[in-house]
Amino acid sequence: MEDVTIKVGIVGGAGYTGGELIRILLHHPTVEISFIHSRSNAGKLLSSVHQDLIGETALKFTDLLDENVDVIFLCLGHGESKKFLLENNISEQIKIIDLANDFRLQADSRIGNRQFVYGLPEINKDQIVHSNSIANPGCFATTIQLGLLPLAKAGILNEVYTTGITGSTGAGQGFSATGHFSWRANNIQAYKTLTHQHLGEICQSLAQVGPEIGNIKLNFVPWRGDFTRGIFVSSQVKSTLGLEELIALFESFYEGNRFVHVSKDPIFLKQVVNTNKAVIQLEKVDNQLVIHSAIDNLLKGASGQAVQNMNLMFNLEEDAGLKLKSTGF
Repeated sequence: MEDVTIKVGIVGGAGYTGGELIRILLHHPTVEISFIHSRSNAGKLLSSVHQDLIGETALKFTDLLDENVDVIFLCLGHGESKKFLLENNISEQIKIIDLANDFRLQADSRIGNRQFVYGLPEINKDQIVHSNSIANPGCFATTIQLGLLPLAKAGILNEVYTTGITGSTGAGQGFSATGHFSWRANNIQAYKTLTHQHLGEICQSLAQVGPEIGNIKLNFVPWRGDFTRGIFVSSQVKSTLGLEELIALFESFYEGNRFVHVSKDPIFLKQVVNTNKAVIQLEKVDNQLVIHSAIDNLLKGASGQAVQNMNLMFNLEEDAGLKLKSTGF
């Protein structure tokens, strides 16, 4: 593989996903960060906002856009990416990776001459490699899809009941009552019951790999958890197949995928926190199958997956810059 230097710009670098992206790219073997855009922090050192970066970089935020880059990551609020692209005439030669939900659904995937590809590498790797515009999947969407896609492809997915819990970073860095430490501590709460914004992209991907199964009824209850990062999901479906047969089905589906691992042991959140991994475990009683899946919402659910997509787009090793260690304890 040729030695390359990829020049990167980040728009919206002050939030959680922007911060995680900076941390990864500062240590990426082939990346040079050209600019990090933040109107509210222009002129400030990165380490004045992301204080763990003290001693790591002398870069400062800017309110200017430098188009002498190869790729721009959009780490903006939902709805802001489309607005940004309409207001700024970004050259079609510059690749775009959007971490918001603006272009994830097929009906919303085009703006001007840009056609966004849904950036779930486990099903869309070939399209990602040849695309210049990627819509990075949502965090809950990634976790749930990875637990259901093998069943959808096999044509044996039926009505799904899913419960998932996420850390406080999933709500973003802006202040809200439910993000406050004193509210989160020793507390959980269901929210957006059966109406979560990721339902559309999940069903879109399930239909993509298993078009013969028709519309799937997905009943999703998300929970706010008393921890900072990570997502743990349990999805329940009916199945007449035996557990070993189902495990073999999942292992076959994810064979060769760098970051998805099927475990026969009980999985837990700390296996994936601070990594770009997704871990999956199956349990079965009678004809009830439960698929547990877990990721770090800021990495495989956001910035890590965005770098994974960038690596594919530039013909790099898929795990470049993503050989991260879990917290473990």
